[in-house]
Amino acid sequence: MQDLKVTLIQSDLVWHNPEKNLDHFEHLIDRINEPTDLIVLPEMFTTGFTMHPHDVAERLNGRTPEWMLEMAVKKNSVVAGSYIAEDNGKFLNRLVVMYPDGSNYHYDKRHLFRMAEENKYFTPGNKHLIFNVKGWKISAFICYDLRFPVWSRNTYNNGEFAYDCMINVASWPEVRNYIWQALLIARAIENQSYIVGVNRIGSDGNGIPHSGDSMVVDPLGKPLKQLEPHKELVETLTISAEKLINFRNKVNYGLDWEKFKIL
Repeated sequence: MQDLKVTLIQSDLVWHNPEKNLDHFEHLIDRINEPTDLIVLPEMFTTGFTMHPHDVAERLNGRTPEWMLEMAVKKNSVVAGSYIAEDNGKFLNRLVVMYPDGSNYHYDKRHLFRMAEENKYFTPGNKHLIFNVKGWKISAFICYDLRFPVWSRNTYNNGEFAYDCMINVASWPEVRNYIWQALLIARAIENQSYIVGVNRIGSDGNGIPHSGDSMVVDPLGKPLKQLEPHKELVETLTISAEKLINFRNKVNYGLDWEKFKIL
């Protein structure tokens, strides 16, 4: 396990226009001027958080995964972000993790935001995803999942934590930005892990404003980086493996966690 370099991309999104969004994110990725291991994009980064999947959904082998591979190869980095996928007539808010060699994994959003009627148009996922980058075990979640600590709970078995870092890609409205920040800190503390939260900025097609407030939090709950709100930013930082290992060795709360399994 080595130190991990993570790039957060906080950006506005063009409503229902995948090609413009892909072009813009390519421009932003081109601004990364140092090696990085993991690039994290917001929720539904090709369309905005829309309840009109029939208009913009892609097949599983569509343009967005293809583009993610192109970006992964270009930067020799893992690229992660969610888009609207169609699978046998079902619509999924799907987070894809794409590696430069073309291997990829996905996580389908478990908790659909019923206040926006996401549950009426999308099918929830029922499987966790933990992927590996440079020896780091990374767990993936999407936006509203952040409110559900049982679903995102780390585990400790046979001397091993299930994951070392959590990512959450979001379209979290500005009106609840304090909750976004507070929950990111809480999830880091209770799971003894780093957490990377990437949120969009700008107003969506429904006129709902988003402030971004993307951040990286360490296992003690201390924000290592908080991006300036309402500003398009590409930020790369290093998270320390030694810091995580030393903290867990000093105080391993996992030894006293309840043992349970979801699904």
